[in-house]
Amino acid sequence: MNGNVDELKLVALDRDDIEVISAHVQDALVRVGDILWQPHEHRFVMALKRFDWIAAADAKPDRGRKPDYRRCRTALRFERVLSCKCRGLDQSDKMTPLNLLAVEFAEREAPAGIVTLTFSGGGVIRLEVECLEAELADLGEVFAANACPNHFSAGSATA
Repeated sequence: MNGNVDELKLVALDRDDIEVISAHVQDALVRVGDILWQPHEHRFVMALKRFDWIAAADAKPDRGRKPDYRRCRTALRFERVLSCKCRGLDQSDKMTPLNLLAVEFAEREAPAGIVTLTFSGGGVIRLEVECLEAELADLGEVFAANACPNHFSAGSATA
């Protein structure tokens, strides 16, 4: 699936901005091996397959066929990261799939704070940041998704 998709590029410098990014990465699929913490550069980067919620909202079934849902290869980057801690994530298998549910920012001593990335199954990544400086950028690759994520049924983490 290729096409006339506007590539998304967003920057987050405050809590309102990160809420917009969180909405766009809800139900993104991530492999453990695509999560990179670079302590010497104070950078955290994660490659993900973002479900295109905007296209899904516009998708309509065509004569009994299911709508064309899609995912976009996307990078989520945080700068000025002081520490990175994981809980409930098995880091031994780099191919382990994760389903990102939300990204939140809680300010501690302004402008510093904590970024929390929450995954289905209870996994959490916690970033202590000097200040919030994040970027979400589509990388150009778009492909078909098997289904639209559904939080009310089992197995919603589908490609």
